[in-house]
Amino acid sequence: MTKKQKKMRLRIIISLILYIICLFIPAENFIKLVLFLIPYFIIGYDVLLRAVNNIKNGQVFDENFLMTIATIGAFIIGEYSEGVAVMLFYQVGELFQSYAVGKSRQSIASLMDIRPDFANIEQNGEIIEVDPDEVEVGQIIIVQAGEKIPIDGIVLEGTSSLDTAALTGESIPRDVYKDSEVISGCINLSGMLKIRTTKEFGESTVSKILDLVENSSTKKAKAENFVTKFARYYTPTVVILAALLAVSLPFIIDVSFANSFYRALTFLVISCPCALVISIPLSFFGGIGGASKQGILVKGGNYLETLAKLKIVVFDKTGTLTKGIFNVSEVITENDFSKNEIIEFACLAESYSKHPIAYALKNEYNQKIDYSRISDTKELAGMGIYAVIDGKSVLIGNERLMQHEKIAYNTYNSYGTVIYVAIDNKYAGCISITDEIKPNADKAIKNLYDLGVKKTVMLTGDNKKAASHVANILNISDMKCELLPADKVNAVEEILDSKNKNEVLAFVGDGINDAPVLARADVGIAMGGLGSDAAIEAADVVLMDDKLEKLADAVKIARKTVLIVKENIIFAIGCKLLVLFLGALGYANMWAAVFADVGVAIIAILNSSRMLIYKK
Repeated sequence: MTKKQKKMRLRIIISLILYIICLFIPAENFIKLVLFLIPYFIIGYDVLLRAVNNIKNGQVFDENFLMTIATIGAFIIGEYSEGVAVMLFYQVGELFQSYAVGKSRQSIASLMDIRPDFANIEQNGEIIEVDPDEVEVGQIIIVQAGEKIPIDGIVLEGTSSLDTAALTGESIPRDVYKDSEVISGCINLSGMLKIRTTKEFGESTVSKILDLVENSSTKKAKAENFVTKFARYYTPTVVILAALLAVSLPFIIDVSFANSFYRALTFLVISCPCALVISIPLSFFGGIGGASKQGILVKGGNYLETLAKLKIVVFDKTGTLTKGIFNVSEVITENDFSKNEIIEFACLAESYSKHPIAYALKNEYNQKIDYSRISDTKELAGMGIYAVIDGKSVLIGNERLMQHEKIAYNTYNSYGTVIYVAIDNKYAGCISITDEIKPNADKAIKNLYDLGVKKTVMLTGDNKKAASHVANILNISDMKCELLPADKVNAVEEILDSKNKNEVLAFVGDGINDAPVLARADVGIAMGGLGSDAAIEAADVVLMDDKLEKLADAVKIARKTVLIVKENIIFAIGCKLLVLFLGALGYANMWAAVFADVGVAIIAILNSSRMLIYKK
């Protein structure tokens, strides 16, 4: 409990004792008024001050104004005990409400307790603790067992296991050793690690994640915006209705002006929309926190609300449905060229490339690359690479490249990616490179269908045979193959144009080369992996541990969040309308009014806190 909450608790106890004493002291009207004003001001002075300050600032219609008018009105008509009791009950409700909200925020904060407090650097043979912000790129830091890794880097010395649960939601530790990439926020479980930093603290994974979670409330869902607009027009409306009720009721039915005024005051207290204003944003905040516990980073409540309506999922193939780890499976030779020659020239031509296929060729070549043999390289967009090696012109790429250069070649049918090689304008042969499908990818697709997803689409630059092989295994309903990078955006545009207005389309990619498509989709979902900057930057939702099955979990969390939001809206408005109606008829007193305000808010907040618990 915070100091502020403890102070409020003390004020409640003192006011309650004085209130009970006042009830049993026989006194005249004026003396009774003075006596009841003592506990009233002790418990309600802050509400009165906020109401006055808000009126000065032009913010008249809020719960402080309503409570002030209602309780002062009760004193005016001689209901002293009820005026104090209502303010007392209201403050008790506010205390519980504050405690519930605080616990929810504390739970969310603990889920993301990944901010490092310090970094260890070595100076003159001693280990010194410094602020992570002070560590420069390329500096050596030391992480002892039990400490958080403060900054992204590469292991220089040591072996250990890392607890990545705060980032990925996975309990299984990740083993690291020399040359392993490590990211901030993980906990070093065993051996000491010497790490060379690759980023500044402000650019590290932990900083970016914390920044996104902390700022997620700025991206409001439609339901949150609805509540804000609703409160803006709703409260002034009910104040006007209460005034009309106070003035007109005696002329309609047989009641006194005092009774009519009391009903109007009750009507005012009931009208306060704080249950909606507090519980709806808290529901989305809880959904974001619950998702982060599962290693799913959601950048705002609006994306949770959109994800709940998911009907079409478009996947990039490489690195998303497949591991993105390529291996040479077959080499076909032609025109007296040997397998070694084809692999050697292909590897040298791709030596400057960062594409996964280039790594497969380098692994197959398995020799040190002599860059002095390469005198020229040029990328041919959508087709392949041209290079000059040992004075010979080398072409390596797809069938379009062979056709464009008018080289006679033999088509090779393989479900893998086929790379055609020509040396000095003579066809040398081809290399078949295959990519392994991710474990549980088929189960992940099935889970999406079970959740009501109508259509799945796979986009790839691979040939039709390779694409069909993956699509058939995973039961993908549609595919588009042999796409250039720019074609992926056009493909998504076509699907967006053909879908129904209320259907949501999500694109799932690896976040490195799919940024334009991630941005164009209704929801961009990145397979983040550990420390993928591009994924965190480009997508609306990031699956931090790269597991495709987490996509179904994200949809379930989104739908549960939206369901709780709807429950709160229906419950809060329903209770208020019922008690408003009863209050206008004279059947609901101030106690019922305060319950309709504070009691409903507490119940809605407790309902919202269920979002922090997600069970698979």
